[in-house]
Amino acid sequence: MAARSEGVELNRSLGLFDATAIVMGSMIGSGVFIVAADIGRQVQSPGLLLLSWAVTALLTLIAALSYGELAAAMPHAGGQYVYLREAFGPLYGFLYGWTFFMVIQTGTIAAVGVAFAKFLGVFVPGVSAANKILPFLSTQQLVAIALIVFLTWVNTRGIKTGALVQNIFTVAKTAALLGLILAGWFWGRNDAAVARNFTAPFDGVNWGWATVQLVGVALVGSLFSSDSWNNVTFTAGEMRNPRRNLPLSLVMGVGLVSLLYFACNTVYLLVLPLEAIQTAPEDRVGTAVARGIFGDQAVQMMAAAIMVSTFGCLNGLTMAGARVFYAMALDKLFFKAAAALNPKTHAPVTALWIQCLWSAALTLTGSYNELLDYVIFAVLLFYILTIAGIFVLRRTRPEMERPYKAFGYPVLPALYIVLASVIELLLLLYKPNFTWPGLLIVLLGIPVYFVWKKREVYA
Repeated sequence: MAARSEGVELNRSLGLFDATAIVMGSMIGSGVFIVAADIGRQVQSPGLLLLSWAVTALLTLIAALSYGELAAAMPHAGGQYVYLREAFGPLYGFLYGWTFFMVIQTGTIAAVGVAFAKFLGVFVPGVSAANKILPFLSTQQLVAIALIVFLTWVNTRGIKTGALVQNIFTVAKTAALLGLILAGWFWGRNDAAVARNFTAPFDGVNWGWATVQLVGVALVGSLFSSDSWNNVTFTAGEMRNPRRNLPLSLVMGVGLVSLLYFACNTVYLLVLPLEAIQTAPEDRVGTAVARGIFGDQAVQMMAAAIMVSTFGCLNGLTMAGARVFYAMALDKLFFKAAAALNPKTHAPVTALWIQCLWSAALTLTGSYNELLDYVIFAVLLFYILTIAGIFVLRRTRPEMERPYKAFGYPVLPALYIVLASVIELLLLLYKPNFTWPGLLIVLLGIPVYFVWKKREVYA
């Protein structure tokens, strides 16, 4: 591993609360307020809508419980990149880092930035995908790019600054989400919606392969909304007592967010009939529900809360993602400059700006739904490989210190691999326009890896 620039080391200043805030803050973005519309249109059933979120919660929690073993055993900057490198070799680590840079993290940053701009449009109608400044640039995309640049600059000030912003916005948006849930349960129940959605929630559902196919494809939205929980592993090199705090933060953060998400979607069904969820203007289900509870005066309040949520999510993604490129650069698998740490802030400043530039470029490539479809296939592929790495490392490195062992091993990790593999197959078959390009990007990383090694691009 390459030496750090000028002997500057990462600053271990993150505690358990900070780590849990990164998990929750990176997960809670705009997705939970938007994707219910698309899921509802696909499954055509209130019961299957909730089932989609329940399956997502199960999968995400199993993954978090499994990752805890790897995180505690290898508490290094780069997280998942390191786990894949150690389990399968440097090529697999590079393929993850390559895909992470090309689409996973940068694509998610772009998608969340676009979502922030979409809700800003509630206050500023001129911010819209239809309002073009240039043939390839709308006002919505311009706002998204400006926010990405701003939060990158914030995180160049150091991990303490980034963590402080993350803590504040995680608390704020968790409170807002909880407030919406409580308001819906106690004041917002709509008798017509309750009758439509809960009298016979699975009416007309055929419990066969067709339903498995339907739900499997529809999970794209809920899985995307529940993603990025693994970002905390990228910051392990800046965490105090990571062998304890990493597994704890993963389980607590994922568990709490999963409960909030399921409760939130239950509230959607208590307030709005399924048809109103499916046809929410611009898929803004969260604001439609706020209107149903409080009337028109609550729409802007809810939009502001969602903007707070996406702002905090984007900060967490920006802060954590650059640590992967930093770790790759130390292994001479990314640009040399990305291995440098600022001597004053101890932040990987160059890695942050490289991430910023590509994320900004990706905002120009498509809508929010297109970006999340594009991202989720590659995300699941590497989750499957990483969890398979637990089995590999148990066999090849039995002597490795494991302060925490995966809960339910081997049954639960194996169950995740099987279920996630089924979803991947369904996405390849039924959403080929988005998933095959994602797979091709992963495969393209193979020749890139060998060219990089052969030509010593690092130098």
